[in-house]
Amino acid sequence: MLDINTRLATLTRPTLLARAARFGVDDYRRNTHLARIFQSEDLPRHAEALMRLFEIEAEMEDARQEKSGSYRPARHVELLIAIAGEARLMRATAIASIR
Repeated sequence: MLDINTRLATLTRPTLLARAARFGVDDYRRNTHLARIFQSEDLPRHAEALMRLFEIEAEMEDARQEKSGSYRPARHVELLIAIAGEARLMRATAIASIR
């Protein structure tokens, strides 16, 4: 099993999806976005959230590659934004705890 940083570093998606996620990550709001994705107000810590997001995104990626009728590009971008946003917050938290 890959650790979180390795999964982040090796996550590759089509340019259009990645670019759309980069545009949205600055507006990422954990309480709003994760609550909507997980359909819960009780939010996990960053590492657990990332692992759950990776699982959901992998299913979305499978649907995209299979050209499934259930695939929703906007949902996929939302998941990629959440992954990038959580990774950013996790790094910031780790840096702040060192100081």
